[in-house]
Amino acid sequence: MKIPQLDLKAQLPSLREELIRAITDVIDSTQYIMGPSIAELEQAVARYTGVKHGIGVSSGTDALLLSLMALDIGPDDIVITTPYSFFATAGAAARLQARLMFADIDPRTYNLDPGRTIDLIEGLSEKERAQVKAIIPVHLYGQAADIVPLLEVTALSGIPIIEDCAQAIGARYSRDGDVVRAGSLGLACCYSFFPSKNLGGIGDAGMVVTDDDDFADKLRIMRVHGARPKYYHHLIGGNFRLDTIQAAALLVKLPFLDRWHRERQEAAAYYDQHLNGIPGLTCPQLTYPREWHIYNQYIINVPDRDGLKSYLAKRDVSTAIYYPVPLHLQPCFDYLNYRKGDFPVAEEAAERTLALPIYPEISHEQQDYIIGAIRAYSNA
Repeated sequence: MKIPQLDLKAQLPSLREELIRAITDVIDSTQYIMGPSIAELEQAVARYTGVKHGIGVSSGTDALLLSLMALDIGPDDIVITTPYSFFATAGAAARLQARLMFADIDPRTYNLDPGRTIDLIEGLSEKERAQVKAIIPVHLYGQAADIVPLLEVTALSGIPIIEDCAQAIGARYSRDGDVVRAGSLGLACCYSFFPSKNLGGIGDAGMVVTDDDDFADKLRIMRVHGARPKYYHHLIGGNFRLDTIQAAALLVKLPFLDRWHRERQEAAAYYDQHLNGIPGLTCPQLTYPREWHIYNQYIINVPDRDGLKSYLAKRDVSTAIYYPVPLHLQPCFDYLNYRKGDFPVAEEAAERTLALPIYPEISHEQQDYIIGAIRAYSNA
């Protein structure tokens, strides 16, 4: 049995005709740049998140970059984030020549540890504390990070939180007893619609959502080279526009999103049921109820990760490693002077975690094959 880590073709039969119709409508309209589908998608995603504004952009990476640019972040400013994420989280800040600082992750969820982050801030000098211009927590793998303690600290300091929600559209968390969507509590939230996401486009696409009117207005101006009206440039921005074709395709998919979340959750529960108890293997650990986790990835922790990955590959089961090298050990960040051992939890996760196949259409038969192979490897 050949099982991909993600099967994008599996969802096409039910969507193909509607996708083709939506794309054809864009082609026929000739409104290829900033067409009406963009505003419609922005409103729908903002409403889904529970905030007022959506600003469609060219990718999840550009959502992060644009958000930091709109905060006027530059040299001598400090941005705090996790050392365990996709490169774009830290790369966006580095492109603006900000000084990156990392705090280690929670060993259960792999999300930014709020306690360690607060300790980092409190350990800074008064001058450095004044230079902290953003904190970027990542809602990794589809589970919301615990940002409520950070919100309490930043409410006093005025440090904005930019939520990296690239893997977690629709994930939820709780604040003061209220259940809210990930991305609705910080100053802004950055989504990626890369094809592998739960809500994936047919190319690169992203969005920033926010409740802040002024910040939203600045983002809209900056995504078109800082011009309003055209050719009158009040700010230095860039070309961060969302393609109309991507917006049209995402509007077709958005109504299915919550169903796809539920199907991923059901697949995750099946894995949990049959993998728990295997010696040395840890299934994803939940901070909140399962229905709040959208399982963009299903991550197991095993001592011989590379051996298991190789064993599964020989049996035509495709897996992935997110992420093999923590950000503080990436060669391009040597100038930050971090060393191996500085963030031991992130380093251990990089050595032991493996993403198993998960997508809405995965069958129990496929999962049984994977589970059986993992058990066979464990018993060997």
